[in-house]
Amino acid sequence: MGILEGRTALVVGASSGVGYGCALRFAEEGANVLACARRLDRLGQLAREAEGMSGKIMPTTCDIAKEEDLDKVVAETIKEFGKIEILACIAQGGLEHPTHLLETKPELALESYVTGPLYTMLLMQKCFSYMKERHYGRIITCASGSAVSGTPGFAGYAMAKGAIMSLTRFAAKEWGQFGITTNCFLPVIKSEGFAQSLQGQEAEAMVKKISPVGYFGDAYKDCGPIVAFMASEGSHYMNGQMIGICGGIQIIA
Repeated sequence: MGILEGRTALVVGASSGVGYGCALRFAEEGANVLACARRLDRLGQLAREAEGMSGKIMPTTCDIAKEEDLDKVVAETIKEFGKIEILACIAQGGLEHPTHLLETKPELALESYVTGPLYTMLLMQKCFSYMKERHYGRIITCASGSAVSGTPGFAGYAMAKGAIMSLTRFAAKEWGQFGITTNCFLPVIKSEGFAQSLQGQEAEAMVKKISPVGYFGDAYKDCGPIVAFMASEGSHYMNGQMIGICGGIQIIA
């Protein structure tokens, strides 16, 4: 029996990269997953890959910049599975045009915030009552080493990821009393997003060069098991933590 057997999860950003790998691992560990993103074709591929696993993946579209879409995915999770116990906010927008600090305009930074900490906060609020009712909740947020050490060329993105880390700490302090734990992971995991910009390509080359373990981690194999543990009963005493999943590139005290 998997460590998430019988649990229900809402995974945001499940069409590629880290979100795809984590959603698949959740299903393998027994969770029923409402997997959402903008690309329904990729979500359909995810659902097919999960066939035969003990958990089920239900794909649905969601634009995280639209609050009505956030309401929709919460309602669909409840309709399909009757509960929400795990919320994994992995999606992040604003990566299409990364900029250095001098070139970062308010509208670019705001896009990173709307599609990062703001949608995460809204989904946390919308899922809170369902988790409180069952006195069980695992909220998992996603930040980045860019917010810790500063990665040149990603100013707005790093600012937004720093806000997600702060949001995680506040939820941990305020909601732990209701059986809801909130933790954040900071992945350095290979994904198609690195190819979208010159900065991303440079970052990928740097990871391969400096990784202490000698390779660039895989979403399903290297990231999924750790995030699945964060979503499990076994993590009940872990709250408000920032967990690096990066092979030692970022060591977070």
